[in-house]
Amino acid sequence: MDNWDDMRVFLAVARMESLSAAAPLTKMDPATLGRRITRLERSLGAALFVKSPQGYALTDLGERLRDRAADAETQFALAIEETRGGATALTGQIRIGAPDGVANFLLPQVCAALQRDNPDLEMQVLALPRVVNLSRREADMAITVSPPAAGQLIVQKITDYQLHLAMRADAPPAETLDDLRGRPVVGYIPDMIFDKELDYLGALGAGGVQLASNSVAVQLQMIRAAGVGIVHDFALPFAPELRRILTDKVSLTRTLHLVRHKSARQSDRLTRVASALSAGLLAEVARLERIACLTDAPAV
Repeated sequence: MDNWDDMRVFLAVARMESLSAAAPLTKMDPATLGRRITRLERSLGAALFVKSPQGYALTDLGERLRDRAADAETQFALAIEETRGGATALTGQIRIGAPDGVANFLLPQVCAALQRDNPDLEMQVLALPRVVNLSRREADMAITVSPPAAGQLIVQKITDYQLHLAMRADAPPAETLDDLRGRPVVGYIPDMIFDKELDYLGALGAGGVQLASNSVAVQLQMIRAAGVGIVHDFALPFAPELRRILTDKVSLTRTLHLVRHKSARQSDRLTRVASALSAGLLAEVARLERIACLTDAPAV
């Protein structure tokens, strides 16, 4: 690879797996990117991608080159960080991957506060209905529910959070689960549940869902319209029409984890962001859950 710009172009296409998706990252149009990749492959005398209408998939050589190039990118970022010396404020770009419930209801407030304290810090939230791939450098760090079982990763617990049944406050009251029969159940599209910790139907005792989405935010809107479903307590303050119900019968606890690539341990900047992000999420979950408890449906 002749120069740093070649590596930047290659990594963008390798991570995004298509020219059109990589174009915004490189500020180049797809046609230019395609020519750059072709030129790079010719200079190396080998194919780096298998090209198809579905996108650009790495060859074995491409995967090895991606890993080496990503390591070089990390070392370059660390060198830049060292030249800034003992600056107290955080700067630069940080991308955080998260499931959409966290991305919608927690990270906006936490990231805004962190950026307000560090005006030169650029915060990006990548909301995906799947696990973020840190090995491909899709993000600098990720929030997950289940801790990853493999990979060269640093995993730390952030906090537990609670989930309960909820429905509209003006719906007919329910004293037992049997009282919910005949009401539409809201939940995940079953074959799109990407983490076993997101499968709530067993706790609800429901055989299926009548209103489904792969998005927690969409599920919340469905429950606001009609039906009943499992809701994150921290999301309830954003839906004042809803109330927790049957909290003594259905109550779930899950855990948020912060995941980083092991190379992030060398970066004081990423370590400081991770610490501030964890503290902010811990406080925000506690704040929103306290509000949710105050709006429970009255006992009947």
